[in-house]
Amino acid sequence: MTQRGTRFTAYGSAILLVLGALTVGTAAAATAAPNPDALCGPGSAIHFNKADFPANPVIDNKWNPLKPGMQFTTTGEVKSADGSVSAHSVVHTVTGLTKVINGVKTLVLWDRDYSDGVLAESELAFFSQSTRTGAVWLFGEYPEEYENGKLAGAPSTFISGIDQARAGTAMQGSPHRNTPAYVQAYAPSVDFLDCGRVLYKNQRVCVKTGCYNDVMVIDEFNPLDPPSTGHQRKFYSAGTGLIKVTAVSGADQEFMDLVKIKMLSSAELESANAQALKQDKRGYTVSPDVYAKTPRAVVARTGSVS
Repeated sequence: MTQRGTRFTAYGSAILLVLGALTVGTAAAATAAPNPDALCGPGSAIHFNKADFPANPVIDNKWNPLKPGMQFTTTGEVKSADGSVSAHSVVHTVTGLTKVINGVKTLVLWDRDYSDGVLAESELAFFSQSTRTGAVWLFGEYPEEYENGKLAGAPSTFISGIDQARAGTAMQGSPHRNTPAYVQAYAPSVDFLDCGRVLYKNQRVCVKTGCYNDVMVIDEFNPLDPPSTGHQRKFYSAGTGLIKVTAVSGADQEFMDLVKIKMLSSAELESANAQALKQDKRGYTVSPDVYAKTPRAVVARTGSVS
């Protein structure tokens, strides 16, 4: 599941490293992209090899399992800097579609994001799991934005391998505390950089779907953003995945809890696939310079994804 409302020190050295680089040298240097070998600080270099990924995506990571037909609903609120509060809910659906991104066949997730009950964003996101490390990688996002019920565009689209965008680790295979931050995805053309770090493990957290005693907390942040932007914390339970989202500081703070887990019927999954395919097709018109450069999403052959 993706949950990317508010963009995000336990960061300490990562922020100092990047901000130090931004304040030294000429004005041109200050706006240059960060070192690709240290996007989130020392030890955060991206080591991508398409040979590490299977011919057909199987995502059974302990902390972020994604099986076609799984559907999760999270609800909560977003608190804005002006004090206003809006209801927020996201329906996350793991489709039965695959799409080749940067030479890797990925599994397609379809997220529908509602603000005060009105569709604000419909996103296709693309994931695959490394057979070498067990890490789940994010290869891109196609988020359509809606205003007053009408499609307003998809300006934040990024696809690994296009316009210097790079896939990153959505969830590590063996996450541990006191390890370096890692890059979740990087897309300089849309000013996107998400970093993650394991903050806590073995926490007890209760939400509407139950109480979980094995929760891991991931701290997410963008070291290029000013400190006032804040950061996000995501809570994952083994075997379930994302169960809670909170915010620490920042202008727009998002708070979400998992309220429903469902396995779609064959007919419901077929309907979800059809709707996601329509969005995939529409992306070739809405995002001609980025999304249109990708192969079409397709319904996976029976048994080709698990």
